[in-house]
Amino acid sequence: MVQCREFQFLEMAIIETRGIWLTTTDSKVLRSKERIAEAMDFLAETGFNVVFPVVWNKAVTLYPSQTMQQTFGVEIDHLSVGRDPLEEVVVEARRVGLKVIPWFEYGFASSYNLNGGVLLQKKPEWTARDCNGNLLKKNGFEWLNALDSQVQKFFLNLVLEVVKNYDVDGVQGDDRFPAFPCEGGYDEVTVRRYHQEFDRNPPQNPKDKQWLQWRADILTEFLASLYREVKRVNPHLLVAIAPNIHDWAFQEYLQDSPAWLKRGIVDMIQPQIYRRDFGSYCAIADKLVNQQFTDATLLKLAPGILMKLGSYCISPEYLVQAIEYNRQLGIQGEVFFFYEGLRENNNTLAKVLRNGPYAKSASFPTLSDLSAGAVINKSTSSIWQRLLKKIF
Repeated sequence: MVQCREFQFLEMAIIETRGIWLTTTDSKVLRSKERIAEAMDFLAETGFNVVFPVVWNKAVTLYPSQTMQQTFGVEIDHLSVGRDPLEEVVVEARRVGLKVIPWFEYGFASSYNLNGGVLLQKKPEWTARDCNGNLLKKNGFEWLNALDSQVQKFFLNLVLEVVKNYDVDGVQGDDRFPAFPCEGGYDEVTVRRYHQEFDRNPPQNPKDKQWLQWRADILTEFLASLYREVKRVNPHLLVAIAPNIHDWAFQEYLQDSPAWLKRGIVDMIQPQIYRRDFGSYCAIADKLVNQQFTDATLLKLAPGILMKLGSYCISPEYLVQAIEYNRQLGIQGEVFFFYEGLRENNNTLAKVLRNGPYAKSASFPTLSDLSAGAVINKSTSSIWQRLLKKIF
């Protein structure tokens, strides 16, 4: 028999990140206040405790932005004129006890297959360049120059107006913030900066080890600055990043997540383990736990899991297996991409969560919980291991 005190401990001390991304792509949830209210009710009933609503994509914001109005003359996404979707999410989420962490999805990307779009039409000096001097484009996305101080200041202002004007619990970047394709950095300003420091031009090989690290360090310094500014507004706000997987993310997008953890400039990391089979998911989760995170930082980890994309939808079996495997590893949570996956096939996946892994409520980790990660994870991980051995 499993000792009762262990079950009591689990019931009393469940601290997990149970998150979901809310998008404007293939989803209408943010397109009306009524849909938002219904979604918040649904998520709370399903067992979630935090939502990540998109607030920046396709060169527009999902809230009235004075930064965008002053810089580009566009205050808000044209489908949201007369509304404030972010404020509506905050109000409805608070009503049912959900945390809200706005997600800056596009980060430093200016457009997708639009030759830079309206941002670079208005601000051509912000254009990122590859080694041939062309507009930097990777996987369909065209890029602002993330290494440029004015671009960084613009993005910082977007983040700060959100944390200053809304009752949110933090902010979230992703694989485009802080990020920059490794093929970039060949604009005149960056080349001159590099030359002043090393008395030579940058290598033509974009994956030169020193050149990769130099540019990644610039992004890390920007994240450190943003972290300080957010904490200055409110020290309890969380700074979360959902990067791609290390070290592919470093090699391809200059995302140095080990440095972020070491420097203490990120409170939560949600690496995108977007794999469509359980074995691949396990391999990456193992690597993260064993090679990148420690007992002291493990509670900061809540992997991103691909729930739905296009015609793909995760199976109920894989969904439950991934969550159970996370807990076996001591990973206390996950974030799913994205909301509409819960509603597929008459809410099948939501029912699986509500009746299974999320049947008991869990508290979203506070900043003090995240700082005390070593103690919490050693305790919960050892108890999970004992329970699993006794049950199976």
